Amino acid sequence: MLYSSLTAAEKRATFRSALGSAKLQLVPGAFNPLSAKLIQDRGFDGVYISGAVIAADLGLPDIGLTTLTEVANRAKQISRMTDLPALVDADTGFGEPMNVARTVQELEDAGVAGLHIEDQVNPKRCGHLDGKAVVDANTATKRIRAAVDARRDPNLLIMARTDIRAVDGLAVAIDRAKALVDAGADAIFPEAMKDLAEFEAIRAAVDVPILANMTEFGKSELFTNDQLAGVGINLVIYPVSLLRLAMGAAERGLDTIKREGSLNSEVPNMQTRARLYELLDYEAYNAFDTSVFNFTLS
Repeated sequence: MLYSSLTAAEKRATFRSALGSAKLQLVPGAFNPLSAKLIQDRGFDGVYISGAVIAADLGLPDIGLTTLTEVANRAKQISRMTDLPALVDADTGFGEPMNVARTVQELEDAGVAGLHIEDQVNPKRCGHLDGKAVVDANTATKRIRAAVDARRDPNLLIMARTDIRAVDGLAVAIDRAKALVDAGADAIFPEAMKDLAEFEAIRAAVDVPILANMTEFGKSELFTNDQLAGVGINLVIYPVSLLRLAMGAAERGLDTIKREGSLNSEVPNMQTRARLYELLDYEAYNAFDTSVFNFTLS
């Protein structure tokens, strides 16, 4: 009922332990707090909070227009609704090293288990678009050092994302990943890898957990969980998938209203009222107030 029964510290410790296990962590992207509850209900390992999704939810493109306040607020709303650890996209850290430090503490206060900071220039763009630009190694490592120095809970996972593969190639990406780990990164997010061999090369280069981004319509093939586990990936995210599924269904529903004059044909595809109330745990609220849940669902 209400919010998570676990503290942020407990979820961070769980996340750290899970990333050190042999099991690939499956982490879909939650586009709102309700979808985070669904991810937990369906037995996944964590929830991902995508910067692209936050921007899209605001009707904006993913080009660095969102603010730290907007990201921290949404991160808090999502992370508090689930017992699963939440990993949030902190873009470039929203500025220079001091801004990065504040970003880390704001997101720590929001209750997330981890965050990632990338090496794109400000303003950034989606990692699977052409024309990206990255900062030099010194700037990239300063961001990570600032993030590591700023955290108060040592279990808060500081992940470094590098977009340099698409700009300068795999060899440079490997060097960048090593430098980011040397700067204190707890994990590496190599964006827009071309194939499994590239993931495997990053895996061989560093001794920290590796994240694979299985976003649809991107630069990377949609590898299976078994394929990713087979090359040593520790965590896989599906950052925008639930939003795309939901928006696809919404478009079809709106078209049906226009075409058929009602939604009768789409009702079998909808989540029922009973299922929604089950997911919200409506009945548990009755323990506090018997007037809240005093009806039956059909």
